[in-house]
Amino acid sequence: MLPEYDFSNAVRGKYYERYRQGTNVVLLDPDVADVFPNATAVNDALRMLVAVADAKAFRRRERTKRPNKAQPPASRAQRKDAKAITSKAARG
Repeated sequence: MLPEYDFSNAVRGKYYERYRQGTNVVLLDPDVADVFPNATAVNDALRMLVAVADAKAFRRRERTKRPNKAQPPASRAQRKDAKAITSKAARG
């Protein structure tokens, strides 16, 4: 340790409680850090990403909840009746 370091007024455990609560420091790669000017920009971008991901997951869940509305194939008799009604309506 260098002689110019002076710890005579130091307080032991000054930041202990804050550290115990946890830390959320994240190191960005230089190319990513160049895109964001400050922490607010990073937080806004991440919030937007979370919102998009949540919306996509919600749409996916909604899609799986919908019943399959596909109709079973009609029998020949049903198709014949439908053709007859359509052709009568076309004639007027």
